[in-house]
This record gives sequence, C-alpha cells and structure tokens, in this order.
Amino acid sequence: MQLNRKDFPEDFLFGTATSSYQIEGHAFGGAGRTHWDDYADTPGNVVRAENGATACDHYHRYAEDLDLVAAAGFDAYRFSISWARVLPEGRGTPNREGLDFYDRLTDAMLERGLKPYATLYHWELPSALADLGGWRNRDIAHWFGDFTETIMRRLGDRIDTVATINEPWCVAWLGHFLGGHAPGLRDIRAAARAMHHVLLAHGRAIEVMRGLGMDGLGGVFNLEWAHPADDSEEAYEAAARYDGIYNRWFMGGVFKGQYPDIVLEGLAPHMPEGWQDDMGLISQPLDWCGINYYTRKLLAPAKGPWPSLQEVRGILPKTYMDWEIYPEGLLNFLERTASEYTGDLPIYVTENGMASHDDPVAGEVQDEHRIAFIEAHLADVRRALARGVPVKGYFVWSLLDNYEWSFGYDKRFGLVHVDFDTLARTPKASYHALKRALTGE
Repeated sequence: MQLNRKDFPEDFLFGTATSSYQIEGHAFGGAGRTHWDDYADTPGNVVRAENGATACDHYHRYAEDLDLVAAAGFDAYRFSISWARVLPEGRGTPNREGLDFYDRLTDAMLERGLKPYATLYHWELPSALADLGGWRNRDIAHWFGDFTETIMRRLGDRIDTVATINEPWCVAWLGHFLGGHAPGLRDIRAAARAMHHVLLAHGRAIEVMRGLGMDGLGGVFNLEWAHPADDSEEAYEAAARYDGIYNRWFMGGVFKGQYPDIVLEGLAPHMPEGWQDDMGLISQPLDWCGINYYTRKLLAPAKGPWPSLQEVRGILPKTYMDWEIYPEGLLNFLERTASEYTGDLPIYVTENGMASHDDPVAGEVQDEHRIAFIEAHLADVRRALARGVPVKGYFVWSLLDNYEWSFGYDKRFGLVHVDFDTLARTPKASYHALKRALTGE
C-alpha cells in the first residue's frame, strides 16, 4: 500500500467496523429472537438457512478482536448494539447480561485507546416488535426511543459518537419492497411506511440523546451512484428515480426536512397520514454525517408499474458480491453531500470494503485485490479533501469475516479471516498492509 497516515490530515481518523448480529453470536447472553432469525428460518431466504446464532463468537472473544484493532493502529472501532440483546422483547425489562456485555465492550475499547463509535440499530429487530408490525407501525419510533434511552443511560458518558440506524435504505426498501432482507416483504404500502418510520425513529433517538445531554450524534447512509445505462432520456429518468429512492429520500429527509418529488410520485398514495408533520423531528441538526459506499449501478427503464426501472450489468471489474468497483462514486458522493446537504458538517466514510474469495494458503491469506480496492478509495478521499470537503475519517468494512445476511457465511469482507468451524482468526495481507500504513511497522 503506497498511501499511509502521513498522506492525510493530522486529525484524520482511521477505523474499522462490524455489526452486532453479524459477529457476536446471538445465541449467547440472553439475547431475544430477531426478525433475522425468523427470516433465516424461512426456506430460500438465506444461503444454507444460516443465521447469527454463533457467528464469530465475538461475545466471548471480543478482547482478542479488539487487540487486533488496536495492533493495526486504528484510532476507532465502529460497532453496533443489538436491540434484542438489550431488550429481548423489544421493550420492557432490560436484559442485564446484555447491558453488562456492552459495558465490558466499551471499557475494553477505551483501555486499548480506541474511540467507541456506536450504532444503535444494524437490522436485528426483536421478533416481538415485528409481530406488532415492526417498521410499518408508527409506534416503532417510541419503542426505538425507549431502547435508545436504556442503552445510552448506561454507555453515553463513554461513547465518542452515536449513529442511529445503519443504512435506512436496507431497513426500509430492501426489506419491505424488494424482499431481500428481513422481514422479506414485497409490498409498496409497507415500504412507504417503513421509509418514513425509519427516519421518524432516527429523529426520536436524536431527541432522546440530546435530552441526555449527549453530542457526537449522526446518521449513516448507504449510497450507490446511479448512472444511466445509455444516453436516452428514459435511462436518465430511471437513474434519477433510483437516485431518489436510494440516496436522496433519506439524505433529503434528514438534512432538508423534505422528500424528493420524484419518489413521492410513486409513494405518496401509500404514505402514513400526516407524515408531513413529522419532518421537523426527522430533520433535527446532527453533529456529523456518515457515508457507506461500495458500488455504482447502471439503470435503464423497464415496463410495468412505478418505479419502472431495471439494473443493467456493467463492464467494470467486480467484487465477489458482483458489485462494480467504482471509487469515483465515493468522490462524487463526498462532494455532493457537502455541497447539497451537510455544508461544513464533518463527514465520515463509515463503511467501505469488498467481498472476495479468501482461502488461507499455508496459513496466510493473500488478498492484494482488497489492498488495491482500499487504496483506490482512499485516493478519492484525498481528492475530496483537496477540494475542500470536510472528510474527517475512514472506516474499513469489516474487521472480521462474518455473517453476511442473506448470503450467510459465503461472502468474506474481513481484514481478518475467520474459520467458521474453529473460529480461529488469521489476519490477511490487507490487515498487515493497513497496519504498516497506519503505524509504520
């Protein structure tokens, strides 16, 4: 890796990221059932019907994993908190074992000089709340606010930053319109409600944490650059609709208090009554903005009902997720986010990484492709900085190979290889390259 820490501002922060259900082992510590357990138990939803019951057993091995984070020279560790571990029924009596675990985890980060960057929700909705309609039910904003207060009264004095809901597009659209994530619905009415309620819950959580006297509060948005598949007007319109659904709906709601008209054309008839009155709560000021970026999409028109678009396979090199490698999209989003939505607000690249085949050979994992991927994206972060974008940090996804949702344990994003039979950890070549770049060792 040619780039190193000295190529970035002195206060630029480097970190790595994980999420609770993907690594902790949900069978441990009194955690409640989640809609991901239900989704995985439904035939055809997840590769080999795998779930997060054991995952990487981070619940018991967190000290070993945090040692790896610290040894690599990272400044911060981005982790998420399982709602169902803290409140097994989604509300009511907290699980003492769950609260104690996150206490230990936070203290362990601080002991190693790592800044704790917490995320309140990374997709593991308690099944008991799913039974009540989950993200389709307006009451979820209040349930999420109560969960936020429960965990942040315990941890808030030791957390550097808190993000509310990781990748709201995945929660709402992927899970309720495309059916590719839990709860696995393909229902435009459910999707419209989830698209709004996920942001309403975000707003309520921010309100609760401000009431606790907290700062360092932000939102994390997954963004995909939308390109028209050809030069036709129809393709440009399809790309604009995709951009509206995927990117501008959530950024616009949070930072402008408004949804894009190009999306309301399809969703307005299905929105919950009085949604306009919620925009003030949704658009409260934040302290920072997080961008998760992986790829771009090529869009073309399609026959049929709104949104009347389809993805077209591109010609660029692809990761094992079959996602095109397009670092320029990260530069585009960093510039657009600052110029159109956030102004001088600090921006973090809160996730960036790639999946690949990573099989150990003679006890080593040579993943030069991942090194090239990370370096190419960091180069575009530098370009954004040179153009005046206030980018303050970059987090690699992910520390560990883990449970990759509907793909089970088949897609490996980690800097560290995990043998899912023995749970042995083996740092990959990318881990060692980043360590040299960050520490000089």
